[in-house]
Amino acid sequence: MSFPTSTSSERRLTAEEERDKARSIHQHESIALDAIYDCGIDAVLDILNERSQRDERTRAGHVDRLEKAVRLIQVEARRKRNVREYARKATNAWRKAEELRWQLAMSGRRIAHGEARKLAGPFMDEEDLVQEGYIGLLRAAKRFDPNRGIRFSTYARWWVRAQMTRAIDHTGRPVRLPGCAVEQTRNLRKAMKRFESMGHEYTINDLANEVNIDKDRAELLLSQGNTISLEQPVDDGPRPRPLDRFLSDDEAPTPDIEAIYAQELGRMSNAFENLLNDRQRFVLTRRYGLEDGEFRTLSEVGKEMGLSRERVRQIEREALMRLRENSSIRSDAG
Repeated sequence: MSFPTSTSSERRLTAEEERDKARSIHQHESIALDAIYDCGIDAVLDILNERSQRDERTRAGHVDRLEKAVRLIQVEARRKRNVREYARKATNAWRKAEELRWQLAMSGRRIAHGEARKLAGPFMDEEDLVQEGYIGLLRAAKRFDPNRGIRFSTYARWWVRAQMTRAIDHTGRPVRLPGCAVEQTRNLRKAMKRFESMGHEYTINDLANEVNIDKDRAELLLSQGNTISLEQPVDDGPRPRPLDRFLSDDEAPTPDIEAIYAQELGRMSNAFENLLNDRQRFVLTRRYGLEDGEFRTLSEVGKEMGLSRERVRQIEREALMRLRENSSIRSDAG
């Protein structure tokens, strides 16, 4: 698939334009769906009635099944004259939906370019990352629900970033470290710098106590770090980036979960205010970009609040549980 490479002619959509375009996509999908059901061919209907082994929490499965059904009805139309009119209606509606979906996705091109500039480095250059970002935009457009009360640009940002980091993962990074190890190693090195800046001598026990881990783990992390510093710049361009910028965090939410939470939280404003305390609201707002569209890691939120990453995780979990357990929210989400 060929993607555009410039944003010069791009016009950013307003929130209302995003919703209108998404609703128009759904309308054309419904037209295609009706035509397929009207044709009454069992093999085609079986595709629409398929269900994945796990519960689908996004629209992607529905859209994929509809695309397969459209392709199959086109095949049937070549063999059966009485199917041709249904196939024509379904095909035209599907093509229009796809055209609108592309337009919605490409309205977020600035997001792809912005994230690519942040993540470009030795493993993937900016141009390749932009292309990955466009794939993320298309994935977001396939899943976007305009009735959830969140902007497409906010929803799409996570998909773009996730697609890019996954591509970096698969192309050049030789070592995959869990997020907790990256964080602990970085904190150990910061502790070393603090002791050195104050002119204090220190032992491995001192460092372990500073980071709240045991001595053996501290020794292991530092011995692995002797090969290459996680904070050592890994490119020599105008904006060198530390290695840990390119390491994925195993404890980060998956794109599906993160995007779904963002959608669900975006339309819970009343419950959000009534059920949660100030700390819980702050954590969810910062984690899921409810105000500015910028998702933040547990560590980033923790630094803002002066709390550990684990404590932020606990607050987040407690807040989400309160929202889920509220019956009015659950019925609204259904």
